[in-house]
Amino acid sequence: MSTTTAILCAFGVYLLLMIGIGVWCMKKTTGADDYFLGGRGLSGPVAALSAQASDMSGWLLMGLPGSIYALGTGQAWIAIGLGLGTIANWLIIAKPLRAYTIVANNSMTLPEFFGNRYHDEKKILLGISSAIIVVFFLVYTASALASGGKLFNTVFGIDYHVALFIGAAVILIYTFMGGFLAVCTTDFVQGTMMLIALLIVPIIAWGYVSGDFSSLLAQSGVNSEHYMSLMYNGDHAITPIEIISNLAWGLGYCGMPHILIRFMAIKNEKELRKSSVIAIVWVVISLTLAVVIGVVGRAYLLPMILGETAGAPSTESVFIQMIQETFTNKINLPFIGGLFICGILAAIMSTADSQLLVCSSSVSADIYQGIFKPSASDKEVLNIGRITTIIVAALAFIIAWDPNSSVMALVSDAWAGLGAAFGPLVVMSLFWKRTNLPGAIAGLLSGALTVIIWDYIPIIGGQTPYVATGLYSLVVGFIISLLFIVVVSLMTKAPEESIIEEFELYKGYEEYDK
Repeated sequence: MSTTTAILCAFGVYLLLMIGIGVWCMKKTTGADDYFLGGRGLSGPVAALSAQASDMSGWLLMGLPGSIYALGTGQAWIAIGLGLGTIANWLIIAKPLRAYTIVANNSMTLPEFFGNRYHDEKKILLGISSAIIVVFFLVYTASALASGGKLFNTVFGIDYHVALFIGAAVILIYTFMGGFLAVCTTDFVQGTMMLIALLIVPIIAWGYVSGDFSSLLAQSGVNSEHYMSLMYNGDHAITPIEIISNLAWGLGYCGMPHILIRFMAIKNEKELRKSSVIAIVWVVISLTLAVVIGVVGRAYLLPMILGETAGAPSTESVFIQMIQETFTNKINLPFIGGLFICGILAAIMSTADSQLLVCSSSVSADIYQGIFKPSASDKEVLNIGRITTIIVAALAFIIAWDPNSSVMALVSDAWAGLGAAFGPLVVMSLFWKRTNLPGAIAGLLSGALTVIIWDYIPIIGGQTPYVATGLYSLVVGFIISLLFIVVVSLMTKAPEESIIEEFELYKGYEEYDK
């Protein structure tokens, strides 16, 4: 069996497994609550790995190792920020959010929770937050589909558009059939594959370079002292602005609907404690090993230097190249190597399916039922959700059609937009009972608009504020949104007594939910 055939077989087994999970979960999905929230029955391990796999995407196995490979460990500040953000999200946000969404009329989505939390009878919050989700996640889904297309193209030489279709079709099939349960179950499998790949590949590679690591780094054209320093970013000393901007990625976690919905779906408080431990351990190990892959890969892949040697692929393919070098040239187990490359595909798919489902739930449950047809039956909402899943996948497919389009900047903007719009409001909704409806609306709009202005409007000498300052828009957007929530809430009428009573009820439920 040739190397290419062996890797193709590994991919075929993996993709058929994902579709099989979708078929199995379809039998358990009977209503909208099952389709969008899994009936609030997630176990601890599934919730933990599903949340983290859907969070990290291809960035963990391609983007982060690639930036470390190219510029050194100074690029690890973003990993530190994401690690701290993950820990804070599970320890501070998860339990209160699960409790409050149950008390707030068993809310199934984040926009529905905001509407119920503030008794928004005109459904302004529902409309604004749903629109923000659809816009940002449509582009986010497209970026994930494009990453999958490029992976197939790199590994097999398959035409990008054919590869894009294959990846999109598989994700659509199991998400369409099994909904949230299928997404979480496949994400559990994918998160496990990602961790195994991260553990084994760098350990084997290190065995080949450990004896002469420093000299090999020098041969690859880097200053080993600066390359291994957290205080250098490539060839220059890292600036405070760069550190703040990278750490600020962690702020986005408390505003990510595709992660927060896992907290809402966990079975009980006991399972939540399990999830927290598993998720935190997973993310610390995974981020650390992703950094190790970038560093070890710099020495391991010599004499080829990615991004510099003629004909060599980009630095983001460092993990793929390490797997192929190890399991094709050194160990000669191409099928096993193919399964590890599937770990990269798993990272991409686990994010795309979650984003697809969040878009679907926003359109069908929040916009269709919540705004236009409140009398819609559970079955009708489920059917609209499945139809929306197809439409959103098709639109994302169209957006991702151009193989030369840069999606990383859009991913950064989407993370900033969602984090700045939703993050402060989630925090204040859970921990400050004086927050009111006008403050919530002001926070949503100011956070999203700040990110758009900061990244796209040239208002400083013909430059955007981001280009002029280098400061990540999430930092500014998060702070401004938080200020608007507090100031507008204090300047307007206090929440009605029924909202305060519900807030106190949620605090009591949080204490006794076992």
